[in-house]
Amino acid sequence: MNRYLRPGKADGVFNAVVGVLTKLGLSVAGSRVLLVRGRKSGQIRSTPVNLLKVGGQRYLVAPRGQTQWVRNLRAAGEGQLRVGRRVETFRFAELTEAEKVPILRAYLKRWAWEVSRFFDGVDHQSPDEVLRDVAPGFPVFRITGTA
Repeated sequence: MNRYLRPGKADGVFNAVVGVLTKLGLSVAGSRVLLVRGRKSGQIRSTPVNLLKVGGQRYLVAPRGQTQWVRNLRAAGEGQLRVGRRVETFRFAELTEAEKVPILRAYLKRWAWEVSRFFDGVDHQSPDEVLRDVAPGFPVFRITGTA
């Protein structure tokens, strides 16, 4: 599924503020700055993301769908997460649709205040079959270790 929601002006302002605070070392509700090499330009691109922790594992969820950072991460095969001066290079595994259900539920529970508008009425209390139905529109990556 090629679902993609373009960010609006308010989203750009919000992301810029969260990005600056995170780069300064002030994680906003678990935020990190994702650094990944652009698949076309080869230049390092950055965007704030929410790092989700579930059952001892860490995940990145793309609430807007097939974003540039998602496509760049897939092409690069690795990325970096930054908070302040601390930078971690990581590898990842993209989850299957079936694996996404509990992660999407946890993501919606943790960040509904920020991301619920991207989920069209689906929330953390939605039945598994509803989450399974929307899962193809939301890429999810499990961080598998450092590169």
